[in-house]
This record gives sequence, C-alpha cells and structure tokens, in this order.
Amino acid sequence: MESYELYTPEYVRYLELLAKEYPTQEATFTEIINLQAIVNLPKGTEHFMSDLHGEFEAFYHILNNCSGVIREKVELLFSESLSRHERDELLTLIYYPKEKLDLLERQHKVNAKWARTTLHQLLLVAKLLSSKYTRSKVRKAMPKEFRFVIDELLHAQADEDKNRSVYHSKIIDSILETVSTRQFIYALADLIKRLAVDHLHIIGDMYDRGAHADKIIDNLMQHHCLDLQWGNHDVLWMGAAAGSLACIANVLRNNIRYHNLEILESGYGISLREFALFSLRTYTARDGIEPMVKAINVILSKLEGQVIRRHPEYDMASRLLFHKINAAAGTITLGGTVYELLTTDFPTVDWSDPYTLSPEEQRIMAELRTEFLESERLQRHMRFFYSHGSVYRCCNGNLLFHGGLPVNQDGSFTEIVLEGKAYSGKAFMDKTDLLARRAFERRDEYSLDYMWYLWCGMNSPMSGRVVKTFERSYIRDESTWKEPQNAYYRLNRDKDFCVKLLHEFGIDSPQGHIINGHTPVKVKKGDTPVRAEGKAICIDGGFCKAYQGSTGIAGYTLIFNSHGIRIKAHYPFKDVHDVLVNNTDIDSESMQVELEPKRVMIGDTDNGKKILQMISDLKALLEAFRNNIILERR
Repeated sequence: MESYELYTPEYVRYLELLAKEYPTQEATFTEIINLQAIVNLPKGTEHFMSDLHGEFEAFYHILNNCSGVIREKVELLFSESLSRHERDELLTLIYYPKEKLDLLERQHKVNAKWARTTLHQLLLVAKLLSSKYTRSKVRKAMPKEFRFVIDELLHAQADEDKNRSVYHSKIIDSILETVSTRQFIYALADLIKRLAVDHLHIIGDMYDRGAHADKIIDNLMQHHCLDLQWGNHDVLWMGAAAGSLACIANVLRNNIRYHNLEILESGYGISLREFALFSLRTYTARDGIEPMVKAINVILSKLEGQVIRRHPEYDMASRLLFHKINAAAGTITLGGTVYELLTTDFPTVDWSDPYTLSPEEQRIMAELRTEFLESERLQRHMRFFYSHGSVYRCCNGNLLFHGGLPVNQDGSFTEIVLEGKAYSGKAFMDKTDLLARRAFERRDEYSLDYMWYLWCGMNSPMSGRVVKTFERSYIRDESTWKEPQNAYYRLNRDKDFCVKLLHEFGIDSPQGHIINGHTPVKVKKGDTPVRAEGKAICIDGGFCKAYQGSTGIAGYTLIFNSHGIRIKAHYPFKDVHDVLVNNTDIDSESMQVELEPKRVMIGDTDNGKKILQMISDLKALLEAFRNNIILERR
C-alpha cells in the first residue's frame, strides 16, 4: 500500500489548507529546499537579562553591545589591522551611531576618507555576523530603504576581472556623493546589533528602584524577537494597571521610598498632587519620616489587611500585624517580644477598626485607581507584558522563570488550592498564568487579589518569601526584617532536585538548565550564579545600583550560542557620555558554563523541530500532488 493511502481525512484537510500557501509542486519543493537549508545552519545567539529594575542606561548599553558579542567579532576581524583605540572607536560608533557621529563631526573627524574606511569596516562586521543566517533572513533584518544596497555589498564575490569590486566601489561613491553616509551608518549599526542576537529573554523585574523602567519597556517594544518572564515587581505593576488597590499602594510605596515619582507623574501621567497634599496636611515629619511615606504605609497596611482577611487560603493570618500596634506606648508585641516603633503618628487609624480606610483615604485611592486605569501609556506597556510575557517559558532545553516553584522542605511540589482546586508543579504555574491574565481581562476581585499575592506571597513563583513590609516600615529592630524563603531557594543548588524539576516541565536533555533571577548573587560573600553542578543559573547580579554594594558587581547576563552557554559578569556602568568621549565599555568577565558536545544547529532547537515537521508535511503535500489526491492550482 502506498503511504499516501494512509492519509486520514483530517490530515488531507490540513494538506488542503497548506496547499493554499504552496499551490504547486514547484512552490512546495522550493520551500522544502529552503527549510532544509535553514535547519542545517548554526542556531542563533540567545541573550538573557534579568532584574533590570529601571536602570535604563546600563540596560541600553548591554543591549547595544550584546553582552560583548559585538566586541568579540570586532576583535576577531581587526585585532591585527586596527589599534585598540581604533577598535574601541568603531565599537562606540556601532553602539551609539547618532551620538558618536555628532561628536566626531564636532571634532571635524568626519570626511570622505573616514567615511569610506568606516563603511568598509562596518560591512565586514555585518558580513561576519550574517554568516549563520539565510540570505533571506538577513535581507528581512535590513532597513527597507537600504535593503538592496546592503544586500549587494554584503554578498560581494570576487571575480576574475574585478568588475564586481568596481561595482561595489561605485555604490560606496554614490553613498558619499548623495550625502547619505550618516543614514547608511545608522542602518549598518542597527543590522549588526540585530544579527548579533537572534532572541532576547528578559527573566523578570523591569520595574522599581531605578528611574526609567518605562524607557526600558519602550525600547523592548521595538525589539525584533523577545519574550518576558514576569517578576514580582512586574506583576505588581500589572495588578496596579488592572485596578488592584493593594498593588497600587505598593507601587506608590516603592517609588516614594526610592524617590522615584518621575515614572508615575511624567512617565505615566498619574498625578500624585492630591495624595501629596493629603499627606502634608495629615502627617508630620517630626520623627524623621516623610509625611508621604507615613501616609502610604498606613494605607498599605489597611489594604493588605483587607486582602488577607478575604483569603484565609493564602495562610497569611500571621501577617495581620497592624492591629497589634500599641500607639500610645509606641510599641508592638510580636512573639512575646516588645519592639519599639519608628513612629506613633497614626491620625487616620480607628483602632477599633484598623483595616478600614478613612473617607479621605478612600477618595484618594479611588482617584488613583482611575488614573492607573486611564493611563494610556501604562495600559499599552501592560498589554505588551501580557502579549510577550508569561509566568515561565521552556525554550531550547532551558526552563525560564523569575523566582521559584513552590516546594516543600523535602523537595516535593507544594499543593496550593486556587478556586477550590489543588494545583502543584507545572499545573500550578499554568493556573497562576491564567489568573494573571484574567486579572487584566476581567478585573474580578479574586484574580486582582491574587496579583497582590503574586507580589509578596510565600507560595508565589515570583516572590517565594515572607515579605516584611510592615516590619521595615514600623519596627526599629532590624532583626525582625529577615524574610524567610521558600525551600526552592535552598534546593535549587541540588542537581537531583533540578533534574526532577526540569522533568516536570518536559525537559530531559542532559544540557537542560533552570534559569532564574530574583535573588541577587552576592559575589562578595562567595556566592556564584552557577549552581547544582551547572543545572541552575541565577542571573540577578545587581543591575540595580541599590544592590551593587552587596553583590559586588552590576549584573549578570547569559549568552547561549551554537557552541554553548557563557555567563557575563558586568561591572558598574558610568554613563553614555563617558562611552562617547572615552570609548569606554562596560567591563565584563566571561565564564563558560557549558560547551555543547557538538555544535547546535537550528534543526536541534525548538523552532527547528517545528521546521522539520513542516518539511515532513510539505513532503506529504508533494506526494499528494503527485498522486492526484490534491490538485495543483496554477
């Protein structure tokens, strides 16, 4: 029996749909040839970043230098022919073409000779980076207005009479004569950066602490290929944008605490005027605490208490502490110990009903909720988070999520009841993802409350610890501030546990890894980002300046190319001006985490497996055409 006779009616219907895109035998076998060529190319470079926390300039520089990938290519090409200064000058031009060209023109360094030499150098870098892609993919990555010209120059071939060489020299002449050098340099710099990294993964926490998370989001929205895993600071903003009062209060507290109101007022057009005026007329600063800090701490304590009371299944009754305050004595008793409070200024609290907002607090929070819901830019950014993000992602043998999967002390997956049903392991993560999406779509109380829990809950995959906001706000004794963590953060250093967790998500490759952020790697104390004999990697190294004193570095990034995985440790970034004037780069140290036993080709990747399936289907379509099961459309 011929194989086509085994086609099911359903599969024939699928092939008929496929035939709409490939209506003839010629179109079908042409695509088969194209796809077979693609799967035999090396996999593209994946770039991993995490815990950016609003540090836009450092983020933007590492995005521009692709964690040193571009420097490596420039060194490979020009280490013998260009001086260190010349190589650094070229790299800065690639990273910041507009700004560097402006500076060079002010210094009167831009002339025809410089332009011809620079264009030639940029073309060599682009040609080297394009070698692992199909010509079609490279062409699609080019700016439309220069697509034909760049394609011609990148694929120049030597010929006996040097006619092609003359032809390409004339193209360069035309670029110079038409005064389009600047635009062409922009196009080549953009192409180089796009080819250097095929896919970007952000492992959570773009918001809070640093001043410009909104600029980071704007930049990511223009990226050609990326995904996001939500961090606890991200879901906090997602919950606030969906209307959760508890999330809104936490967003306010975080940004007041870090003196970062610009993102709310200028970035998202959310006015804090009424809240600020209320704070100033209601609270004093006599104990050294700013009135706005006092006001938001009280509102937050009340709103969080309301959520905890609505959800006994959160098992957070021990976090109901506000009513235990002895305002007259200025103390609180916890676990039989009396602690001194930082303030006794509680003018809006009814101690017979301490978790209810005062009428004025209710009005202000209702107005703020409306501002969050009606901020067009914030809502646009959050839609991007939902369209490109998720709780976790499995990609090319790696499991990506921000924090930790809730587990018991013995390493078994914790069963968590949500909406009357118990979930654990992967099923729990899937349910969490569903509830987060429902919060934004339906804005029902249950899912909005759960967004707050994802921010700070012990069994939240983004948090995984007891968040001591109350103690840090009100208790002087810092011994009460310690935040117990879920057992995951101990067990993720054990290889057998990590293998078990990867298996839960369908990853059984010897080259599989768990990649997290969330918990800063304290290099100063001997901590390391690579754990569990290489099965787990944490890349939160302290992008946030507030953490750099304890981590000792300024962030980790990860590079996964066709040869293996390397982790990059970065040191503090000064500013863009220093880069432009002195051609400085972020100092980085590279460590090989794993070398692949053989070079990874596209056919070995998740996308490659889809392409291989497509090749199989196209071969079946070709057979169906040849056996008259499906008619060609000419």
